[in-house]
Amino acid sequence: MKIFKNNLIIFFVCLFHISVFSQSDLILKSKIVDINKQPLAFTSISIMSKSIGTISNEEGRFYLKLTKENLNDTITISTLGFKSFKIKVQDFINQEIEVVTLEEDMVSLDEVIIQNPSSYVKSALKKLKKTTYSKGHQLNILYRRFSNENNISRFLVEHYVKVYDRGPTSREFGPIEIVKARKSNDYRFAKKKQKFHAIKMIAKQNPLRIRINPRNYRWKIVDDTSYDGEDVTVLEGKVKNKKNKWIKLYIGSDTKNIYRLEKSDLNAVYIYKKDKDGTMVLSYHNREYVFWEEVSSQTKRLLKLKEDKIKLSYRHEAIVLGIETDRKKIRVSENIRLGKDIGDYNLKYDSEFWKFVSLPPDSKFYKESSKQLENIYGIPIETQFKRVKN
Repeated sequence: MKIFKNNLIIFFVCLFHISVFSQSDLILKSKIVDINKQPLAFTSISIMSKSIGTISNEEGRFYLKLTKENLNDTITISTLGFKSFKIKVQDFINQEIEVVTLEEDMVSLDEVIIQNPSSYVKSALKKLKKTTYSKGHQLNILYRRFSNENNISRFLVEHYVKVYDRGPTSREFGPIEIVKARKSNDYRFAKKKQKFHAIKMIAKQNPLRIRINPRNYRWKIVDDTSYDGEDVTVLEGKVKNKKNKWIKLYIGSDTKNIYRLEKSDLNAVYIYKKDKDGTMVLSYHNREYVFWEEVSSQTKRLLKLKEDKIKLSYRHEAIVLGIETDRKKIRVSENIRLGKDIGDYNLKYDSEFWKFVSLPPDSKFYKESSKQLENIYGIPIETQFKRVKN
């Protein structure tokens, strides 16, 4: 049986802005949308030969800091369901690009349908060490956590960290170094703390690292898409006897690359992209931990709660901004401590660093959450960053 998709022409608009803030540095600001002008969130934007890049935010906008040394390098913009768009940095600047046309490939699921879905997953997991970068490397990550109470943001912490990663065969990250930090004032009533830096959980809770057993799931094909010209099959596995627990894998039909992973636990998402060698590396991760905590009668009256407990949540987001694979250039000095919450690290706020690092532009969620933090006492978020002891 063959399944074909009608030829479809898809556009995305790259409305870009270039600004120069020194003699050698450039900032590219763009927005990525589809034919219907819908934003393409979490799209990878990278210079693969240099292992640097960023992702677009929920509104499809991105911000990428480069230097004039990158003018002859090629930018690759890629995401599931669309052919990758590649262009030299200099051409990106010179050409007034507004629309890029992408044609969706014809999709055939012959081989996938013949195979047992479980065997298909096993094949991808078996090749994991070859399809992902499995040698020691350094990830440069922007890690942020919003702490919410009754769906209102009351504390924000952002860390720029260097992580030593031994690859998918390791269940944990190696050394982790907090390089820069900033945080809002802590407005929480229930100041629940984690006994570890939350970035550790990216590895500890990743099903690919904890050796999932495909036999424990009931697998079925739920969708198909594409990535960089390759057909991608989407398989969902539900835990036997636990229908509400599931994982979803986006697997390349030819390479068996795993491009994306989703799971029911914490509604977590892991997005991977190709490195300069064609192997997969982590690009983006998010998750949300929701729980309840008992509060005092005074807090209950103050917040006008009907119950003796308050709904709390941690919204985590990790954006990989760069990868270093040259062992001579890897520099990670462990400075996180066991038993210490992400909000308890005190580093001096460096406003210039945060101004020019290649972070995605503030998303609607980020803006709304920051506004909530500002409205509590009428203090701008930037002022809080400067005044709070980091």
